[in-house]
Amino acid sequence: MQQPTRDCPLCPRLVAYRATNRLENPDWYNGPAPSFGDDDAWLLIVGLAPGRTGANRTGRPFTGDWAGDLLYQTLARFDLSDGTYAAHAGDGLSLKGAMITNAVQCAPPANKPEPSEIAQCAPFLKAQIAALTSLTSLICLGKISHDATVRALGAKPSAYKFAHGAVHQIGDKTLYDSYHCSRYNTNTGRLTTQMFEDVFAKALADRG
Repeated sequence: MQQPTRDCPLCPRLVAYRATNRLENPDWYNGPAPSFGDDDAWLLIVGLAPGRTGANRTGRPFTGDWAGDLLYQTLARFDLSDGTYAAHAGDGLSLKGAMITNAVQCAPPANKPEPSEIAQCAPFLKAQIAALTSLTSLICLGKISHDATVRALGAKPSAYKFAHGAVHQIGDKTLYDSYHCSRYNTNTGRLTTQMFEDVFAKALADRG
């Protein structure tokens, strides 16, 4: 499966940001965060990009920041994980039937990837989707994730509008939209724990 190298050179701005983070925090992971989860997953959760002090620090998606606290809590609630999430990559946690990846593999400044960076990472997302032979469902966290995933599935975002709680059928895959589980969204009330859990409940209910 095609995935970025630890020193992926494709996006100059992200390469420079990675170099800065390595100088300031040499003990951090500071590289493209690999996907995490079950290789036989039926569910793929697609985030935006590694957070600077989250996956960029720990080397595991959504690990070490608030967004991860809510996501992994939700995965446990729906029996999609084994073990206890302890906010570091060595906590022994594993996923069951689920995998987590990002639309952009490297941490972007201010958590805002540029369109060219999303496009450069598109082949990696497409390859991850193709590698999951049991995949039927995808949960997209935010509009950037949604648009990137729609494109990776060979469709046009203009035909599949992002909205929290929306469900889209693209070929043999079902795509579920959620606002991103960021601290900003939860602190402002744009996304509540119940709203987030409802998206997962819908995906599991549709699976039967």
